[in-house]
Amino acid sequence: MTSSSPPRAAVILPWDREDRASAARAAEARLTEATNLAAAIGLIVVHSAIVPLRAARPATLLGSGQVDLVAHAIDGQSITVIIIDGTLTPVQQRNLERAWGCKVIDRTGLILDIFGERAATREGTLQVELAHLEYQRSRLVRSWTHLERQRGGFGFLGGPGETQIEADRRLIGERIARLRRELEQVRRTRGLHRTARKRVPFPVVALVGYTNAGKSTLFNAMTGASVEARDQVFATLDPTMRALILPSGRRIILSDTVGFISDLPTELIAAFRATLEEVAEADVILHIRDIAHPDTLAQRADVLAVLAGMAADGMLGADWPQHVIEVENKADLLEEANPPRDGAIRVSAISGAGIADLQAAIDRRLAAGMVEADYVIPPEDGARIAWLYEHGEVVRRRDEEAAVYLRVRLLPADRARFERGH
Repeated sequence: MTSSSPPRAAVILPWDREDRASAARAAEARLTEATNLAAAIGLIVVHSAIVPLRAARPATLLGSGQVDLVAHAIDGQSITVIIIDGTLTPVQQRNLERAWGCKVIDRTGLILDIFGERAATREGTLQVELAHLEYQRSRLVRSWTHLERQRGGFGFLGGPGETQIEADRRLIGERIARLRRELEQVRRTRGLHRTARKRVPFPVVALVGYTNAGKSTLFNAMTGASVEARDQVFATLDPTMRALILPSGRRIILSDTVGFISDLPTELIAAFRATLEEVAEADVILHIRDIAHPDTLAQRADVLAVLAGMAADGMLGADWPQHVIEVENKADLLEEANPPRDGAIRVSAISGAGIADLQAAIDRRLAAGMVEADYVIPPEDGARIAWLYEHGEVVRRRDEEAAVYLRVRLLPADRARFERGH
């Protein structure tokens, strides 16, 4: 292997059959997902294995015999990193690196690396760095003897001085505090952008779904945009928005968002909260599913669990399920033409099949949430009349010399904006 060759990796899945979360997802499907995650950052996976986990060992997670088996399997394969598709303590990580003679990372570290490569906007970059530092701080433990170097104090203060590990922890803490301040500023700026957008305002429709479900491809097919769409996990990390005119003539804003994944590390849930604010602002949520994936039902459950968690945190209203349209994507890959789930829209983002039905469903969902209101407007106030035509559906109009009488169907938010002078 030359220095320019992609790093070679092994993926190990510790499989606990007693773990209910593991039972929800077949071992082979989980191992394939982990291998795809590794490939997403350019690793060449030359060995992968499912290792039964009877009892987690505090020192190495795996049993000593299993550790030896992995060492034998990777011998001579020039592997530079081994990915454990699970959670490792710092002690376990250190001991496995010693046993196998190469770098070892767990699922959290792998996803952080992917996010680090993909984040493009200022907010995404800050979010990734914050998550990385939170994770790195958790790795600073007494077991890392190379961090125990003693750093001299400032002489005039006296005292025993500060150990390197304490200094590192303090510096990381200070950087985390700065990042949180910067992120708060970015969030406020995005809030101002959303406020500005609502002055024009159009309904927001957000695409969510498991990673690699085809959200960006569908986004492009619906809007004619050119958002990067690859057959790769986490190809989209930063929200992208485009305007779209529905068959009714109603203009909406379509928002593409980061994909969800099972067992998303808690550090990332917190760090990427602002990214999900686009979902929280949406009038309609399109839940995009890869209906041809063998694990599609478990992926569906993962996405719904994240949305339910957002509702529990107050990011979504309690009625959030009423705003969701389930979209069964990749219909062109289905081997059997089984009927779609009740209320779901089946599409193929590649062929365009079903997209017209999806747009009509969005129209219906938006219309169902509208309210009717009556307004009496002076004929000379053309701007207000035009605003109602642009943002609502004029059901009835009667023109008289002194006033124009309008009955209009509006989204509740639009009605409120109009009545306070938009």
